[in-house]
This record gives sequence, structure tokens and C-alpha cells, in this order.
Amino acid sequence: MPKRSQKGSLTQRLINGRTVWYAQWWEHGSHRSKILGAVTDLTEEQAQQALAAIVSTLKTGSVTLESRFTTVAEYVERVYFRTMTASWKHSTAVTTKNRIRKTVVAQFGRRILSTITRQELQEWLLTYARTRSAAMVKHVRFDLRSIFAMAQSDGLISHNPAATLVVPRDARPAQPKPSLSEAQVMSLLSCLPLREHLAARLAIFEGLRPGEIFALKWEDISGASVRISRRIYHGKIDTPKNSRPRLAALSQGTLELLTAWHSDVGGWTEWIFSSERGTPLRQENYWARYMAPQLRSAGLEWATWQALRRTNATLMRKYGADPKVGADQRGHGIGVSIDVYTASDLEQKRAAVQMLDDALKAKERTRERSVG
Repeated sequence: MPKRSQKGSLTQRLINGRTVWYAQWWEHGSHRSKILGAVTDLTEEQAQQALAAIVSTLKTGSVTLESRFTTVAEYVERVYFRTMTASWKHSTAVTTKNRIRKTVVAQFGRRILSTITRQELQEWLLTYARTRSAAMVKHVRFDLRSIFAMAQSDGLISHNPAATLVVPRDARPAQPKPSLSEAQVMSLLSCLPLREHLAARLAIFEGLRPGEIFALKWEDISGASVRISRRIYHGKIDTPKNSRPRLAALSQGTLELLTAWHSDVGGWTEWIFSSERGTPLRQENYWARYMAPQLRSAGLEWATWQALRRTNATLMRKYGADPKVGADQRGHGIGVSIDVYTASDLEQKRAAVQMLDDALKAKERTRERSVG
């Protein structure tokens, strides 16, 4: 064991089957120690810096050891998640926590916050981007920036090493997100029994999210409209996305199906899509259990709730619906509506280029007549 000094001591030790950097120092007359991280994750220079920071803090007494020199995993779980959960919706919390645990915590969880550098974050992000879409890489970059920004604001690190991270230009582009053609819509609906037919129509024709569909009550229906004031996610009732209730229109075909379904179930429950216990059904397994098996005969088992909602946006645009009206019906901004949810088919593209061709030809004929 190296001789102790005011700088503390640093050694490599085999603990629980892995070689780690083991720091020791004296604090208020007592011997203290801490595992700084695995040798494979932390260079000797980084370990020395972490130890020096510990000793320096003991001298200044500015913050407690426990709050300042904690690992990324400890900070994320005990501070970051607890703080952010207060502002996240339940669905956001579930997806974001899962993503951070599988990326940031899995890669850097055992590291001490103050030892993380911008260079190693950027190098890891470049490697991560080789097998992930640019959209996912952007999500992870945002997570890193947010976590380290909070740690900086808490005084645990002097600067944010993730502040200037960049998404590589050659990150894998996102896979095309499919929607259904008119023929596929009709084929899909013809495969489904009444309840599943109604649920699919609410997504395709009304553009509702699955969590909104399964949170509908009969009392929400009023004439040819439905009030979207709640949604369900993993069994929990919450407010709609963006926390804004809205009034959505109902097509005549959907109204007819609602009447038929109400007659079929006898109106015995407050929920339109109810379990035998009288509770709302959950979207998580509904598609796999009730929808996909019915669609295999038509070759449409690849479809998802998201594909049905994109179909609503795409077909509304194709048949001339005002973009703002369509966005309001689906409950999102017009930019998201056009950039994310809609896609132009070849027929529309052909019509667009032909329109330009015809317009310029007409312009040229007019010019020639005026010259002649």
C-alpha cells in the first residue's frame, strides 16, 4: 500500500471480480475510502483527478463528499429523475427513463460525474450513431446535455461536458414510416369485427391517438363530436398530450359504428372500450392480441396504431383538407403534422410536376401569341 499523504492514495484492487481504482484518504481523523470506477472505464489520470477533487473539497469544505463525488448512475436515479418526473407526463417519464438507463447509465453509470470529458462523450456518441437513427442520437444528446446541465447547476461539476456535443452527419437516417393506401384502409377495416373496426376508424378517420381512443367514455360523445380530455398509458389515466383537451369531429361512418357498438354492449359501462371488469382496455397489448391476428389474412399485420394515425394525416392532405384543421383534429402543431405525419404518394407528386409543366407551357403559348 502506498504511503498515505495529504493527497490521499490511489491503488488498483480486484473487487467482486473486476479491477478498480481504489482511493483512500483521511477525513477528520478517520480513514475513508471509495471505489472511483473500473480500470477499464477510467484512466489513471482521470482517477487521480477525481481523488484530487475529493481532497480539495475536504480542504475547502464547500460541499459534502456524498453530494459532490457521486457516480452518474447515482445522480441520474436520485436527483435527475426525481426532479424531472415532477414535470414529465407519465408516458414521457416511462420512455425517457428507459432510454437514459439503456444508454447514458449503461455506458457511464459507474463513472464519477466530475471525471467525464467532452471528448469521450463525443467519441461514444459517434460510435453510438453508427447503429442508431439520427433522431435517436439527437434524443440521447439532449439527455446528456440535460443531465450534466443539472449537475452543473447543483455545483457538482464546473462545466457541462455535453454542452457542445454534435450529431454526426453520417448518422443512420430514420426508417421510412409507412401509412396505408386507400385500398389498404378498406381491406384492413373489412378484416375487423365491430369493436376493432371502431377502434381502427377512430385512428384512421378521426386521427385519435390510441391512448385517447381507449380513454373515451360514452359521455364524451356529443352529436357529431367527441371531447378528448384524457388518455390512458400503462393503465394510468392522464391528460392528453400537451395537456390540452380538444373537441374532435366524428365522421358519419364512425357515428354509425358507435351507435352499433353501444347497442351491442348495452351501455353497461362508462368506458367505450371496456374490459370485463369495467375498466378501460390498455393499448399496450390490444393490437397484438386483437388487431394483428385479424389482419394477417390481408397481409397488413405490419400496421400499427402510429401507421393508422399517419394514414389520417396523409389522406387528409391528399384530398385537400386544410393543414391547420387536420393538425387541430389530431391534436398537434401544423409543423409536426406536415413534417412527421404526412407523406406524398407518387400520384400526388406526378400531379404536382405536371401542374408546373402545364403552367409553364401555357405561359409560353401566351408569350408566343403576344409576339406573333
